[in-house]
Amino acid sequence: MLSRTADSLFWLARYMERSDFLARTVEATQRLAALPQAYNETGSEWEGALESSGAVDAYHAKYPETEPDRVVDFLTFDPDNPSSIRNCLEAARTNARSIRTALTAEMWDAINGAYLEMKRFERDAPAKGEERERLSRFLEFVKQTSLHFDGAVIRTMLRDPSFWFCRIGLHIERADNTARILDVKYHVLLPEHEKVGGSLDYFQWTAILRAVSAVTAYHWVYRANIKPWLVADLLILRPEMPRSLISCYDNIVRSLDSIAQAYGRQGAAQRLSHKTMAQLENASIETVFQGGLHEFITTFLDDNNQLGSAIVEQYLV
Repeated sequence: MLSRTADSLFWLARYMERSDFLARTVEATQRLAALPQAYNETGSEWEGALESSGAVDAYHAKYPETEPDRVVDFLTFDPDNPSSIRNCLEAARTNARSIRTALTAEMWDAINGAYLEMKRFERDAPAKGEERERLSRFLEFVKQTSLHFDGAVIRTMLRDPSFWFCRIGLHIERADNTARILDVKYHVLLPEHEKVGGSLDYFQWTAILRAVSAVTAYHWVYRANIKPWLVADLLILRPEMPRSLISCYDNIVRSLDSIAQAYGRQGAAQRLSHKTMAQLENASIETVFQGGLHEFITTFLDDNNQLGSAIVEQYLV
């Protein structure tokens, strides 16, 4: 398999997953921002959205103040933001076009159709007073596009290196997104004077669960009210939760091992993925909080980025 093809599949999956995460982040932030003032006086939700999407520096290089409408536009349609939904979908289609013969017809239709629909949203300005409805329709369209593409991958691709590189890209991106949204919750959203477990804390954790489609899963697993340590447990250490860190790494390890078996050798990528997986398997939510959630997430993000670099060096250049 050509490294160029593997690289395009890897990044195609990452861009599609990133667009879905951004859509969910904007939706969750809108819910937090709509809370009554009695529950929320911080105004830090949109700064948190920028932090979790990794776009805070790029945004403030363009705009001095964190204004909701500008943040929404920056995260959705702004061509100057490399990670806006618009640019993610465009980058995904560019990668897909370069390896058209490596994709199934269903995968290409999902990506190309999404790009064309996104251009229609971009071109058709909303009527006055319909901006919010248009945004809601756009975010729902992005989430459905991600489901459509992911379903096409699962249902139509051969289980060969093309499939494995696609899944590795998706799960590295998903793990990064889940870790970032957890970290931002503890360092941006909850103000210093607000107690953990208070009403604002409850609404913020619920919004995070909604951002990763995990509210129902949380109640199925724990059958309890929203508690910060249980939300963290679900999104870090529960293998049955598709967006948890340990679930992402279970998929990464299996995909990298399949590639190693196909090519007859292992390398740094396999070693690093197994190391991170072992750390997650041996962790408990008590030890995570004792050592500091921020410190745990920071270490994980560093390890995840290191793994991404190792995969690029080992297979994609």
